[in-house]
Amino acid sequence: MRLILSSFALLVLTGLPAMAQDALPSIGKPEPGATGFQPAVTDLASDIHWLDAMILVIITAITLFVCALLAIVIFRYNSRANPTPAKFTHNTPVEVAWTLIPIVILVFIGAFSLPVLFDQQEIPEGDINIKVTGYQWYWGYEYPDQNIAFDSYMIGQPATMTAEDEQAGAVAYVNSEAMQAKLVAAGYQPDEFLLATNTAVVVPVGAVVVMDVTGGDVIHSWTVPAFGVKQDAVPGRIAQLWFQPETEGIFFGQCSELCGKDHAYMPITVKVVSPELYEAWQAAVTEAGEYVEPESLMN
Repeated sequence: MRLILSSFALLVLTGLPAMAQDALPSIGKPEPGATGFQPAVTDLASDIHWLDAMILVIITAITLFVCALLAIVIFRYNSRANPTPAKFTHNTPVEVAWTLIPIVILVFIGAFSLPVLFDQQEIPEGDINIKVTGYQWYWGYEYPDQNIAFDSYMIGQPATMTAEDEQAGAVAYVNSEAMQAKLVAAGYQPDEFLLATNTAVVVPVGAVVVMDVTGGDVIHSWTVPAFGVKQDAVPGRIAQLWFQPETEGIFFGQCSELCGKDHAYMPITVKVVSPELYEAWQAAVTEAGEYVEPESLMN
Protein backbone atom coordinates (compact mmCIF):
# COMPACT_ATOMS: atom_id res chain seq x y z
CA MET A 1 0.00 0.00 0.00
CA ARG A 2 2.84 2.42 0.86
CA LEU A 3 4.40 1.71 -2.56
CA ILE A 4 1.13 2.45 -4.35
CA LEU A 5 0.68 5.71 -2.43
CA SER A 6 4.29 6.69 -3.11
CA SER A 7 3.86 6.04 -6.83
CA PHE A 8 0.66 8.08 -6.87
CA ALA A 9 2.33 10.98 -5.11
CA LEU A 10 5.14 11.03 -7.63
CA LEU A 11 2.67 10.98 -10.49
CA VAL A 12 0.89 14.00 -9.07
CA LEU A 13 4.14 15.87 -8.52
CA THR A 14 5.46 15.23 -11.99
CA GLY A 15 2.14 15.51 -13.78
CA LEU A 16 3.11 12.62 -16.05
CA PRO A 17 1.15 9.37 -16.30
CA ALA A 18 2.92 6.06 -15.73
CA MET A 19 1.35 4.56 -18.82
CA ALA A 20 3.52 1.43 -18.76
CA GLN A 21 2.24 0.48 -15.35
CA ASP A 22 -1.40 0.97 -16.35
CA ALA A 23 -1.10 -1.39 -19.29
CA LEU A 24 1.89 -3.65 -18.66
CA PRO A 25 2.59 -5.21 -15.26
CA SER A 26 6.19 -5.29 -14.07
CA ILE A 27 7.36 -8.88 -13.63
CA GLY A 28 10.72 -10.09 -12.44
CA LYS A 29 11.81 -7.51 -9.93
CA PRO A 30 12.72 -8.09 -6.27
CA GLU A 31 9.79 -8.31 -3.88
CA PRO A 32 10.21 -7.66 -0.15
CA GLY A 33 10.40 -10.94 1.73
CA ALA A 34 9.93 -13.05 -1.38
CA THR A 35 11.91 -16.21 -2.07
CA GLY A 36 12.15 -18.53 -5.03
CA PHE A 37 12.22 -17.97 -8.76
CA GLN A 38 10.68 -15.20 -10.78
CA PRO A 39 7.36 -16.21 -12.38
CA ALA A 40 7.89 -18.39 -15.43
CA VAL A 41 6.38 -16.91 -18.59
CA THR A 42 7.90 -19.31 -21.13
CA ASP A 43 7.92 -23.07 -21.47
CA LEU A 44 11.70 -22.99 -21.03
CA ALA A 45 11.41 -21.32 -17.64
CA SER A 46 8.57 -23.62 -16.56
CA ASP A 47 10.66 -26.68 -17.41
CA ILE A 48 13.62 -25.29 -15.46
CA HIS A 49 11.45 -24.66 -12.41
CA TRP A 50 10.00 -28.17 -12.57
CA LEU A 51 13.44 -29.73 -12.97
CA ASP A 52 14.77 -27.75 -10.01
CA ALA A 53 11.89 -28.90 -7.81
CA MET A 54 12.35 -32.53 -8.85
CA ILE A 55 16.10 -32.49 -8.17
CA LEU A 56 15.49 -30.74 -4.84
CA VAL A 57 13.29 -33.69 -3.76
CA ILE A 58 16.05 -36.13 -4.71
CA ILE A 59 18.75 -34.10 -2.95
CA THR A 60 16.60 -33.77 0.17
CA ALA A 61 15.97 -37.53 0.28
CA ILE A 62 19.70 -38.26 -0.11
CA THR A 63 20.59 -35.75 2.61
CA LEU A 64 18.07 -37.23 5.04
CA PHE A 65 19.28 -40.76 4.27
CA VAL A 66 22.93 -39.85 4.89
CA CYS A 67 22.03 -38.04 8.11
CA ALA A 68 20.10 -41.11 9.26
CA LEU A 69 23.11 -43.35 8.54
CA LEU A 70 25.38 -40.99 10.46
CA ALA A 71 22.98 -41.02 13.41
CA ILE A 72 22.86 -44.84 13.40
CA VAL A 73 26.66 -45.05 13.33
CA ILE A 74 27.05 -42.45 16.08
CA PHE A 75 24.56 -44.01 18.49
CA ARG A 76 24.65 -47.72 17.57
CA TYR A 77 28.37 -48.21 16.98
CA ASN A 78 30.10 -45.90 19.44
CA SER A 79 32.59 -47.42 21.85
CA ARG A 80 30.11 -47.49 24.70
CA ALA A 81 27.31 -49.27 22.81
CA ASN A 82 29.68 -51.47 20.82
CA PRO A 83 32.85 -52.09 22.89
CA THR A 84 34.04 -54.93 20.63
CA PRO A 85 33.96 -53.68 17.03
CA ALA A 86 33.95 -55.99 14.05
CA LYS A 87 37.20 -56.28 12.11
CA PHE A 88 36.04 -57.03 8.55
CA THR A 89 37.37 -54.84 5.72
CA HIS A 90 34.89 -55.45 2.87
CA ASN A 91 31.14 -55.80 2.40
CA THR A 92 30.40 -56.69 -1.21
CA PRO A 93 26.61 -56.11 -1.16
CA VAL A 94 27.08 -52.64 0.36
CA GLU A 95 29.82 -51.73 -2.11
CA VAL A 96 27.68 -52.85 -5.04
CA ALA A 97 24.73 -50.87 -3.66
CA TRP A 98 26.63 -47.62 -3.18
CA THR A 99 27.93 -47.91 -6.75
CA LEU A 100 24.72 -48.88 -8.54
CA ILE A 101 22.27 -46.64 -6.65
CA PRO A 102 24.11 -43.36 -7.48
CA ILE A 103 24.35 -44.48 -11.11
CA VAL A 104 20.60 -45.08 -11.23
CA ILE A 105 19.95 -41.69 -9.61
CA LEU A 106 22.20 -39.88 -12.10
CA VAL A 107 20.63 -41.66 -15.07
CA PHE A 108 17.18 -40.73 -13.76
CA ILE A 109 18.17 -37.07 -13.39
CA GLY A 110 19.83 -37.09 -16.83
CA ALA A 111 16.70 -38.53 -18.45
CA PHE A 112 14.77 -35.41 -17.40
CA SER A 113 17.49 -32.74 -17.51
CA LEU A 114 18.88 -33.46 -20.98
CA PRO A 115 15.57 -32.78 -22.78
CA VAL A 116 15.35 -29.44 -20.96
CA LEU A 117 18.91 -28.63 -22.07
CA PHE A 118 18.19 -29.67 -25.65
CA ASP A 119 15.08 -27.45 -25.74
CA GLN A 120 17.27 -24.49 -24.80
CA GLN A 121 20.04 -25.29 -27.28
CA GLU A 122 17.94 -26.31 -30.31
CA ILE A 123 17.13 -22.91 -31.80
CA PRO A 124 13.84 -22.86 -33.75
CA GLU A 125 13.06 -20.56 -36.66
CA GLY A 126 12.28 -17.17 -35.19
CA ASP A 127 9.24 -15.01 -35.82
CA ILE A 128 11.32 -12.11 -34.50
CA ASN A 129 15.10 -11.97 -34.89
CA ILE A 130 17.16 -9.60 -32.77
CA LYS A 131 20.90 -9.05 -32.52
CA VAL A 132 22.15 -8.20 -29.02
CA THR A 133 25.57 -6.68 -28.42
CA GLY A 134 26.94 -6.11 -24.94
CA TYR A 135 29.11 -3.07 -24.32
CA GLN A 136 30.67 -1.49 -21.25
CA TRP A 137 28.06 -0.79 -19.89
CA TYR A 138 24.94 -0.89 -21.99
CA TRP A 139 23.20 -3.08 -24.56
CA GLY A 140 22.83 -2.53 -28.27
CA TYR A 141 19.82 -4.02 -30.07
CA GLU A 142 19.21 -4.49 -33.77
CA TYR A 143 16.11 -5.83 -35.54
CA PRO A 144 17.71 -6.67 -38.90
CA ASP A 145 14.46 -7.68 -40.59
CA GLN A 146 12.81 -4.37 -39.64
CA ASN A 147 15.92 -2.14 -39.96
CA ILE A 148 15.55 -0.99 -36.34
CA ALA A 149 18.49 -0.33 -34.01
CA PHE A 150 18.93 1.42 -30.66
CA ASP A 151 21.04 1.35 -27.50
CA SER A 152 19.68 0.66 -24.02
CA TYR A 153 21.07 2.33 -20.89
CA MET A 154 19.99 2.03 -17.28
CA ILE A 155 17.90 5.03 -16.27
CA GLY A 156 20.30 6.84 -13.97
CA GLN A 157 23.45 6.26 -15.98
CA PRO A 158 25.21 9.47 -17.09
CA ALA A 159 24.13 8.85 -20.71
CA THR A 160 20.48 9.22 -19.64
CA MET A 161 20.91 12.38 -17.53
CA THR A 162 19.76 15.73 -18.90
CA ALA A 163 20.14 19.34 -17.80
CA GLU A 164 16.54 19.24 -16.55
CA ASP A 165 17.39 16.22 -14.39
CA GLU A 166 20.32 18.06 -12.85
CA GLN A 167 18.15 21.10 -12.16
CA ALA A 168 15.65 18.82 -10.45
CA GLY A 169 18.43 17.45 -8.22
CA ALA A 170 18.90 14.03 -9.87
CA VAL A 171 22.41 12.60 -9.64
CA ALA A 172 23.70 9.69 -11.74
CA TYR A 173 23.62 6.33 -9.93
CA VAL A 174 21.82 7.83 -6.89
CA ASN A 175 18.28 6.70 -6.00
CA SER A 176 16.85 10.04 -4.89
CA GLU A 177 13.34 11.45 -5.07
CA ALA A 178 14.35 13.26 -8.25
CA MET A 179 15.56 9.98 -9.75
CA GLN A 180 12.30 8.28 -8.78
CA ALA A 181 10.41 11.08 -10.48
CA LYS A 182 12.54 10.46 -13.58
CA LEU A 183 11.57 6.77 -13.46
CA VAL A 184 7.89 7.63 -13.18
CA ALA A 185 8.18 10.06 -16.08
CA ALA A 186 9.61 7.20 -18.16
CA GLY A 187 6.66 4.97 -17.25
CA TYR A 188 8.22 2.88 -14.48
CA GLN A 189 7.61 2.55 -10.78
CA PRO A 190 9.83 4.33 -8.21
CA ASP A 191 11.20 1.02 -6.88
CA GLU A 192 12.51 -0.01 -10.30
CA PHE A 193 15.76 1.94 -10.02
CA LEU A 194 18.71 -0.18 -11.24
CA LEU A 195 16.23 -2.26 -13.32
CA ALA A 196 14.58 0.16 -15.75
CA THR A 197 16.21 1.27 -18.99
CA ASN A 198 15.65 4.25 -21.27
CA THR A 199 14.75 1.90 -24.15
CA ALA A 200 13.52 -1.68 -24.10
CA VAL A 201 13.37 -4.76 -26.26
CA VAL A 202 9.83 -4.92 -27.61
CA VAL A 203 8.39 -8.25 -28.76
CA PRO A 204 4.87 -9.57 -29.39
CA VAL A 205 3.33 -12.07 -27.00
CA GLY A 206 3.32 -15.63 -28.31
CA ALA A 207 6.05 -15.01 -30.90
CA VAL A 208 9.21 -17.10 -31.12
CA VAL A 209 12.05 -14.66 -30.49
CA VAL A 210 15.57 -15.66 -31.56
CA MET A 211 18.49 -13.55 -30.40
CA ASP A 212 22.04 -13.47 -31.75
CA VAL A 213 24.22 -12.51 -28.80
CA THR A 214 27.75 -11.12 -28.95
CA GLY A 215 30.06 -8.75 -27.10
CA GLY A 216 31.63 -5.54 -28.34
CA ASP A 217 34.50 -5.32 -25.86
CA VAL A 218 34.56 -7.85 -23.00
CA ILE A 219 32.37 -10.82 -22.05
CA HIS A 220 28.85 -9.92 -20.93
CA SER A 221 25.81 -12.15 -20.39
CA TRP A 222 22.22 -11.48 -21.49
CA THR A 223 19.89 -12.92 -18.86
CA VAL A 224 16.14 -12.69 -18.21
CA PRO A 225 15.15 -15.20 -15.49
CA ALA A 226 11.41 -15.07 -16.21
CA PHE A 227 12.17 -16.32 -19.73
CA GLY A 228 14.59 -19.01 -18.55
CA VAL A 229 17.39 -17.69 -20.77
CA LYS A 230 21.03 -16.82 -20.09
CA GLN A 231 23.66 -16.50 -22.80
CA ASP A 232 27.21 -15.17 -22.60
CA ALA A 233 28.04 -12.36 -25.03
CA VAL A 234 31.59 -13.14 -26.15
CA PRO A 235 33.51 -10.72 -28.41
CA GLY A 236 34.21 -12.23 -31.82
CA ARG A 237 31.59 -14.95 -31.42
CA ILE A 238 27.84 -15.09 -32.03
CA ALA A 239 25.74 -17.31 -29.78
CA GLN A 240 21.98 -17.76 -29.89
CA LEU A 241 19.10 -18.01 -27.47
CA TRP A 242 15.36 -18.17 -27.95
CA PHE A 243 12.16 -17.72 -25.98
CA GLN A 244 8.43 -17.54 -26.56
CA PRO A 245 6.71 -15.32 -23.97
CA GLU A 246 3.20 -16.28 -22.95
CA THR A 247 2.31 -13.17 -20.93
CA GLU A 248 2.31 -9.47 -21.69
CA GLY A 249 4.32 -7.35 -19.30
CA ILE A 250 7.59 -5.63 -18.49
CA PHE A 251 10.35 -8.11 -17.69
CA PHE A 252 13.70 -7.30 -16.13
CA GLY A 253 17.06 -8.98 -16.43
CA GLN A 254 20.68 -8.17 -15.77
CA CYS A 255 24.14 -8.65 -17.22
CA SER A 256 25.30 -11.81 -15.45
CA GLU A 257 28.99 -11.83 -16.30
CA LEU A 258 31.38 -9.57 -14.37
CA CYS A 259 32.38 -7.04 -17.03
CA GLY A 260 33.96 -4.11 -15.25
CA LYS A 261 33.28 -1.35 -12.74
CA ASP A 262 29.73 -0.59 -13.92
CA HIS A 263 28.65 -4.21 -14.28
CA ALA A 264 25.92 -3.63 -11.68
CA TYR A 265 24.42 -0.85 -13.82
CA MET A 266 23.71 -2.86 -16.96
CA PRO A 267 20.09 -4.04 -16.67
CA ILE A 268 17.82 -5.49 -19.34
CA THR A 269 14.22 -4.50 -19.98
CA VAL A 270 11.91 -6.46 -22.26
CA LYS A 271 8.37 -5.31 -23.00
CA VAL A 272 6.04 -8.04 -24.24
CA VAL A 273 3.03 -6.47 -25.95
CA SER A 274 0.11 -7.55 -28.09
CA PRO A 275 0.80 -8.38 -31.75
CA GLU A 276 -1.24 -5.36 -32.82
CA LEU A 277 0.74 -3.00 -30.59
CA TYR A 278 4.00 -4.53 -31.77
CA GLU A 279 3.08 -3.86 -35.40
CA ALA A 280 2.16 -0.28 -34.53
CA TRP A 281 5.43 0.16 -32.61
CA GLN A 282 7.48 -1.24 -35.47
CA ALA A 283 5.82 1.14 -37.93
CA ALA A 284 6.24 4.12 -35.57
CA VAL A 285 9.95 3.44 -34.99
CA THR A 286 10.55 2.99 -38.71
CA GLU A 287 8.80 6.27 -39.47
CA ALA A 288 10.44 8.23 -36.65
CA GLY A 289 13.91 6.76 -37.21
CA GLU A 290 14.41 6.41 -33.46
CA TYR A 291 13.09 4.46 -30.48
CA VAL A 292 9.45 5.04 -29.56
CA GLU A 293 7.82 3.90 -26.32
CA PRO A 294 5.17 1.30 -27.24
CA GLU A 295 2.88 2.59 -24.47
CA SER A 296 2.65 5.94 -26.25
CA LEU A 297 0.80 4.18 -29.08
CA MET A 298 -1.94 2.69 -26.95
CA ASN A 299 -4.29 5.67 -27.13
